[in-house]
Amino acid sequence: MALRTLASLGSLAGKRVIVRVDFNVPLKEGVITDDGRIRAALPTLNYLINQGARIIACSHLGRPDGAPDPKYSLEPVAQRLSELLGKRVAFAGDTVGDAAQSTAAGLADGEVAVIENLRFDPGETAKDEGERRAFAEQLAALGEALVSDGFGVVHRKQASVYELAEILPSAAGFLIEKEVDVLDRLTENPERPYAVVLGGSKVSDKLGVIEHLLPRANKILVGGGMAYTFLAAQGFKVGKSLLEADQFDTVKGYIAKADELGVELILPVDSVMASAFSADADHVVAQADALEDTPYGPEGMGLDIGPATERIFADAITSSRTVFWNGPMGVFEMPAFASGTKAVAQALTEVNGLSVVGGGDSAAAVRQLGFTDDQFGHISTGGGASLEFLEGKKLPGLEVLGWEG
Repeated sequence: MALRTLASLGSLAGKRVIVRVDFNVPLKEGVITDDGRIRAALPTLNYLINQGARIIACSHLGRPDGAPDPKYSLEPVAQRLSELLGKRVAFAGDTVGDAAQSTAAGLADGEVAVIENLRFDPGETAKDEGERRAFAEQLAALGEALVSDGFGVVHRKQASVYELAEILPSAAGFLIEKEVDVLDRLTENPERPYAVVLGGSKVSDKLGVIEHLLPRANKILVGGGMAYTFLAAQGFKVGKSLLEADQFDTVKGYIAKADELGVELILPVDSVMASAFSADADHVVAQADALEDTPYGPEGMGLDIGPATERIFADAITSSRTVFWNGPMGVFEMPAFASGTKAVAQALTEVNGLSVVGGGDSAAAVRQLGFTDDQFGHISTGGGASLEFLEGKKLPGLEVLGWEG
């Protein structure tokens, strides 16, 4: 079966439509620091507004542990959504209680409301299916149909993602439809050459992706903290850089498999080594085979790829027709160690083909470094969901919408 899309729900004029979005945005002292996930929901919300639907948007925010917590309130999100839509957005101070019920009942055609954080109720993330189902039934009473558009949570079997989609007539919104289309293109007949760029701190976080994409890619580029496990597995000394020694055998297996398949596995040839994990730490560039031959010796730690690696990675990316990138090349939050991540992001903007930024830290990095969403083919809104899709895993939030992969 194919993914059920908005068209399958027919006319939604005058109907109360619950939209499960992913408004899990970063907040600092109550201020949203990156509204990318809110913006990603606008095409679906505007479509429903224009249809004359009565929209009840719901989401989680953070991990409030099944009880109300003011610092995780969605009220700032409702305010920002109002600004982006250019119209009033009502806010209900609870999830399925009197406020949510009266707010939903009071909506006119084309009006929008946001209900409070779903995770303020323990039923949303309960391990027990019966508890999730009971909460989903309460949510279902607020609306007549569900549009599921929170791609960042489709890998979770949660009440608003899974059980609610079983109870109400349900379909994917435009964001989920686009995410599935783009990520499917990365696994099924991608235009070649196809490069996969992986970073972040741990090899263990990316094992499934490497395993699944190694036979499909032409080039795999490894940077970030995980690169030091690859380098150390080959016998290089890496000082106090991030390291997963228990993954050496696995990494050696990937290196051998890449060679066997004719896949170009590209590792850093140099690194920015620092005296400490600090924004103002002393740092120098060292060759990959001499990472401890610096003033810091074995106490040095790699916090970014070096300039020669930047050039090699950029060439590999810009000469490809399909590129998927997940994970920063260094500690991009510190300006001294952001250059590698910025170089990779810049290269992705120059790809003559499909360039995909794989959500999570990568999406945060490109925005923090001054890039805009329209400079890339697609910025995924789901870090973990994107990775699990590319690992070939079944995602319950998609399966319940008819997707079989």
